Amino acid sequence: MDNMKNTKFIRKLPVPKDIKAQYPLSEEATAKKEIRDKEIEKVFKGESDKLVLVIGPCSADKPEPVLEYIHRLAEVQKEVEDKILIIPRIYTGKPRTTGEGYKGMLHQPDPEKKPDMLEGIIEVRQLHKDAIEQTGLTCADEMLYPENHRYLSDLLSYVAVGARSVENQEHRLVSSALNIPVGMKNPTSGDISVMLNAIKAAQSGHMFLYRGWEVESAGNDMAHVILRGSVDKHGINHVNYHYEDLMNLCTQYCNGGFKNPAVIIDTNHSNSGKKYLEQVRIANEVLHSMRHSNDIKKMVKGFMIESYLEDGNQKVEDGVYGKSITDPCLGWDKTRELIHIIAEQL
Repeated sequence: MDNMKNTKFIRKLPVPKDIKAQYPLSEEATAKKEIRDKEIEKVFKGESDKLVLVIGPCSADKPEPVLEYIHRLAEVQKEVEDKILIIPRIYTGKPRTTGEGYKGMLHQPDPEKKPDMLEGIIEVRQLHKDAIEQTGLTCADEMLYPENHRYLSDLLSYVAVGARSVENQEHRLVSSALNIPVGMKNPTSGDISVMLNAIKAAQSGHMFLYRGWEVESAGNDMAHVILRGSVDKHGINHVNYHYEDLMNLCTQYCNGGFKNPAVIIDTNHSNSGKKYLEQVRIANEVLHSMRHSNDIKKMVKGFMIESYLEDGNQKVEDGVYGKSITDPCLGWDKTRELIHIIAEQL
């Protein structure tokens, strides 16, 4: 008996190759992306002293405010280009622990309407494409569903694997096939060994099944750490960005046989307890630690910051333009100020 009889197969969606052919990236933007990818690669391989900022909304809700935000980032990028590489966050598949509520642009291109997967795939690709073609900035997305990565594989310059996905073997194997930086977050438990095992797997070559193909990966030597804090069994947040945390990680990571040890500090989530204003203080503390330890300075490559046009967050029905409908974010004025504060300390 078929044990998926309770599942309704609605329609077969276009394969990534067809979607890419229908919505191609322009030749000019493709050339810009190649240059950006090389610049970002130099940071993660220790060939550049620039700092990376993976920055943007917790979740991309609608194209108009997201693109306006990225246009603003592009102007700031020009002001700090000698010290900072800005990689806008366009996170299009917002994870939910219970699966309830808003699931991100991929599933719900309009947060106020029912899911439409085909429309979502097209809108997500169009948004990433518009960002590159309009601003010259190539962006980051979270690899929530590994088999969907191919829809964006020619557009992304950075991929993050979340705290609840980092133990998943498919995420690790697909990460090993990519040639852009992949950040592996520590799991919600805070167990560093889990994260380091994920990086070890991603940096190794594998044979595996992917989208109906038998594939072989060469390994990704830019797979690296993202520290996002943790939550204990009592629901209490614990940070992992302090000087002592970074020195402890360095002992295990920098001397553990990994290629290009690199760390991105997530200034929100459990590190801030989702108190978004704390992101400014956290970034400054890490920069202070970098000034006091060459090992930390060499290891820390940048920050992940949740930021949007307006401070805080809102319910979907509130309808405030450029305000997060998921986790609270730092507003634009504070964001611009923080970017310059970071640049002044480099």
